[in-house]
Amino acid sequence: MDTSLLAHRAGAIINAEAHELRPALNGFLLFVCLFAGYFMLRPIRESMGITAGVENLQWLFTATFLVMLAAVPLFAWLSARVPRLHFVDWVYGFFCTNLLLFAALFLGEESPWLARVFYVWISVYNLFVVSIAWSLMADVFDSAQAKRLFAFIAAGASVGGLSGPALSALLIGPLGESGLMLLAAALLAAAMWFKRQLMHWRERGGAGRPDAAPSESPRRPLPSNPFSGMTAVLKSPYLLGICGFVVLLATVSTFLYFEQARVVAEHFPDREAQVRVFGIIDFVVQAGALLCQLFITGRLAQRLGVGVLLAMVPLVMCAGFIGLIFAPGFGLIAALMIVRRIGEYAFVRPGREMLFAPLDAESKYKAKNFIDTVVYRAGDAISAWAKSALDALSQGAGMAALVGALCALLWGLLGWRLGERADRRASLSAARQNPA
Repeated sequence: MDTSLLAHRAGAIINAEAHELRPALNGFLLFVCLFAGYFMLRPIRESMGITAGVENLQWLFTATFLVMLAAVPLFAWLSARVPRLHFVDWVYGFFCTNLLLFAALFLGEESPWLARVFYVWISVYNLFVVSIAWSLMADVFDSAQAKRLFAFIAAGASVGGLSGPALSALLIGPLGESGLMLLAAALLAAAMWFKRQLMHWRERGGAGRPDAAPSESPRRPLPSNPFSGMTAVLKSPYLLGICGFVVLLATVSTFLYFEQARVVAEHFPDREAQVRVFGIIDFVVQAGALLCQLFITGRLAQRLGVGVLLAMVPLVMCAGFIGLIFAPGFGLIAALMIVRRIGEYAFVRPGREMLFAPLDAESKYKAKNFIDTVVYRAGDAISAWAKSALDALSQGAGMAALVGALCALLWGLLGWRLGERADRRASLSAARQNPA
């Protein structure tokens, strides 16, 4: 078969033009590597979090937020000194070194403090490497390409999310925890190679998006101070709106996470049964998200706009929380968790990243990273303490479910509004680049 015809057919399947096929595949494989490595380590993290007790999870959430608060100025300081062409290499190289260090530490005798440090570290690691990966995608692809390709690229996360737990289950015996950490480091190094392919394609002009100013060149650092991400957010109503969206997302997610942990602990006291339940939920989520990402998300965003992606899952969650007021059982909790996570991976996350595509490079890296790390973990920590307070003040899940329903409703309305603004920004940007 003719190569160009094969490329055309493959591009039609993933909604890509012929010249976009290779970079889209590079982005897809980058996320496969990131999420396969993370999901191999996630069961280790969950087991270490449970050892502290479900009632103490809010302390680990708070510690994660404080570490994020200290790390983001260092991240901004580095981005002001390292060109964007090499910035991801520095950050991923740092986390590779961390994984090698943990692999050595876990060869010795395990201590409760090592378990707590690893729980917090991997929570920081996951948000940083994923946030930077999406910053890279928003830098490489323009708004129109983002609507068509981000769903397929996000499908790489689902493939990694499916293969990671399988690799963990198969290899935990022969390799142990330290071996899994070494394998995760190797996958992170592979992600760095795919990143280089994407930036080379951008530099060659394959993205079709010339830089608006010399300072936007990927061969130059982003000039600013360590707190520029935060100040950029505070100056922009649009970015503040994204902050509100992320905080409400984290609140709904944390409420459901805590409720799931409580209900699973009540219905499945045996540790093996708990692992089996979580494994089944993870598999259903990743499989469902993958199908949606491949066949629905991109076409939905292209035809109906980003607002639809950002609003429909929160509104379903609102209805689900109302249902929990009357029937707070395991079946409904499990169904809500599955729908929320499928919706977040397949619709909300790609839609959220599309919000940054029309923005400048500093917003895509520094402001975005501040939102994805500090703001997200602040939402986690605040909502964790709020959930604990609501549970202490009321008997049962009714009060927390009512608050969750209100948060989900606000989340959906704000998502719709942000999506409309992103679509308008993209249209104006396209008009400036193509006046005809």
